[in-house]
Parts: sequence; structure tokens; C-alpha cells
Amino acid sequence: MPDVQGYHAHVYFDSHTLEQARSLCEAASARFGVQMGRVHEKRVGPHPDWSCQLAFEHAQLADVTLWLALNRKGLVVFLHPLTGNELRDHTDHAVWMGAVRPLDLSVLSGA
Repeated sequence: MPDVQGYHAHVYFDSHTLEQARSLCEAASARFGVQMGRVHEKRVGPHPDWSCQLAFEHAQLADVTLWLALNRKGLVVFLHPLTGNELRDHTDHAVWMGAVRPLDLSVLSGA
């Protein structure tokens, strides 16, 4: 297994689902103690939609992933490990819940 320093789950939303996404991320943070990033009402980094990042440890992977799958209510969630290889983490190692969205890979190291 590659050296994994943690995980990011990016919850995607738009103006119509902003409050749903905020509530989901806040609930995940409260329930699991995951670190909730800013709620970006613009595209950030490689992400094609507005998003909020949840950061967590390997020990939380199964619980957080299952909880997001059961509670996302139609929101797209993009999950990836942090191995130090941004390009592979966002492509080969990524997991999508919902529609797969096109990432802007040109902004990642290794691209």
C-alpha cells in the first residue's frame, strides 16, 4: 500500500444546493471530527464546480465514506487519498459518488 497521509472528500454543489452541501459538510465535521474547509462559491483548483473539502485520516476512511454515500442526497462527492502524487491521487486513485465530473488536471503537480 502506498504511503497515504490522509484523504480529501470534495462535496460539489451549485447555487441551488449550497445549503444542502453546507449542512452535509457541517454534519460530517460534527459527527466524525473531520476538518471542514471553506465553502467555495466558485471553482477552485482542479474542481469543475463549487465545492467544500473534508479532510480526514485513514482510520476514518470507511466510516466517512459510507456516511457520505448514505447522506449525500444526490450531491456529487469526489474522494481521493493524499499520497504525494497529486495527479495520480486525482485520477487513478480517485473515487466518485454520483456523476464523474471533468477535472482541470493542468493545475496539479505532475501533470
